[in-house]
Amino acid sequence: MLTSSIPWDQAATMIDLEGRAPIIGTIRDCAMHYTLYKPHARTQARVLLTVPVHREGRATRTWVLDPDEIAQLADWLAAKQ
Repeated sequence: MLTSSIPWDQAATMIDLEGRAPIIGTIRDCAMHYTLYKPHARTQARVLLTVPVHREGRATRTWVLDPDEIAQLADWLAAKQ
């Protein structure tokens, strides 16, 4: 699960595919901002990592988190608060 493999204080940048200004902060910041997005904006969101993560089923580690993975982080964060 991604929540256990990415430190919450790791630097990250949230971008969207429509070209809005990026959010530069930590994974925690990106997950918190993701929860504020409207549904359409959530489908366009991506998080660029500073340290790539391994994902099951992929041969190499990746630098980008997709919307479903950002949602996992946001859900986990909400459950912990």
